[in-house]
Amino acid sequence: MTRADLAATSRMVELITGGWRAQVIYTAAKMGLPDHIAAGRTTAAELAAATDADVEGIRRMMRLLVALEVFEGDEHGYRNTPASLTLVDAPDSLRDMCLLYGEEFYTAWSHAYESLRTVTAGFELAYGEALYPYLGTHPDLAERFQAAMRSGNIFFDYVPDVFDFAGKTIADLGGGPGHLLTAVLGQVPDARGILLDREHIVPIAKAALSATVGLDRVELVAGDMFEAVPPGADVYVLCRVLAGHSDDAVAGLFAACREGMASPEGRLMILERVVTDEGSTVLPALWDLHLLMTNGGRHRSLETFTALLDRAGFDIERIADLPMETTAVIARPRV
Repeated sequence: MTRADLAATSRMVELITGGWRAQVIYTAAKMGLPDHIAAGRTTAAELAAATDADVEGIRRMMRLLVALEVFEGDEHGYRNTPASLTLVDAPDSLRDMCLLYGEEFYTAWSHAYESLRTVTAGFELAYGEALYPYLGTHPDLAERFQAAMRSGNIFFDYVPDVFDFAGKTIADLGGGPGHLLTAVLGQVPDARGILLDREHIVPIAKAALSATVGLDRVELVAGDMFEAVPPGADVYVLCRVLAGHSDDAVAGLFAACREGMASPEGRLMILERVVTDEGSTVLPALWDLHLLMTNGGRHRSLETFTALLDRAGFDIERIADLPMETTAVIARPRV
């Protein structure tokens, strides 16, 4: 009788139970436990009273969360850690991402078998409708979705480090609430912005930009970037908006950006995770599958981007790495 490989078995059990870990962290965020602890409600009894929960459930949940190093302490007094502080209900926290991933997106992933077998969006299988139309009729979810997207914006502040935006007009296509433009324009005082997004997003962007860089530096345009792009920009930026669209649609969008550029000195900047089949790290490969589960999309390889840019008359000028394994692909129009 051959003994089991204990290390391999332990590792596989850890992977198999990953969903349980995610769900208990989601539950802590849903209950607002990091906020309660920050406010001084630190014992199991106090947390139970604050969340209208049974103290035994709190004690057992916190036992695991302490073991996972999300919190510290015991039932007589828990403390936040740097990890749990990321879930405190505050701007730019991970709380909304945790809630979205623990509810709707967790449900989408429960259809992984059929989704991966048929390359069909898990969200559509779960809810009977594609993600973005569904968001359009569920404003609370749409707001949570935008907040979750914002929590993945850690790399935005580093974008001006990889490109000189000084004096340029930047068109952020599918710019959402305007957080990327806020980050760039905040660091580049003589740059201006154009934000294009769907009609119901523009008022959200208007409110956010007016409170930060000011509307005198930004033009807001409602529309579909696959139908038309604003003309006259020096830099067209496509940040995490290509994954759910076909190669033909993306090549057409690249061509429209080339035609819209203010001069031959214009540039196209793509900000995405890129995938590779050899030596892949976990994050791009994981998010590639997550895109399939949520909107039927996918991440592309650098070779695919190169081919699509070539079809649209662009050459890649350079490639730069950004935090969170994000890649900046900067392309120039072919003369």
